[in-house]
Amino acid sequence: MQGFNVRVYGIMFNEQKQVLVTDEFIKGGYFTKFPGGGLEFGEGTLQCVVREFQEELGLDVEVVEHIYTTDFFQISAFGDGSQIISIYYLVKPLAPFNFPLLDKPFGFDVPEGALEVEGARWINWEEFSAEAVTLPIDKVVADLVKVRY
Repeated sequence: MQGFNVRVYGIMFNEQKQVLVTDEFIKGGYFTKFPGGGLEFGEGTLQCVVREFQEELGLDVEVVEHIYTTDFFQISAFGDGSQIISIYYLVKPLAPFNFPLLDKPFGFDVPEGALEVEGARWINWEEFSAEAVTLPIDKVVADLVKVRY
């Protein structure tokens, strides 16, 4: 498949200046990334990031500002031949956190035959860098976030 795959992600900090990431087991691989996902047809990017936080974490968020949109060619990491366009927003929670947090990277069990398992965790600011995330565009954004915030 050739075409475009639009992804929308949220960057969130807590009071301790930790950064929220999700650890995911997808299609046999392990990935650490920012919370978010695919834009659905008929949906705006702001709606998408709000929906993704609700779906993944049960958390209502408000978009604060645009951080970055992919400005280079990136092919999908999942082998479908699509070009990835990722859009990142700074978001803040509208309610207290009520989702379970992982206490270590990939601190979840993957049941036999599972196609996807995910969990969220905070990364301390001092430990947060491009090395903390897996996907190439996320690495660019991690560097931008470290400089900007």
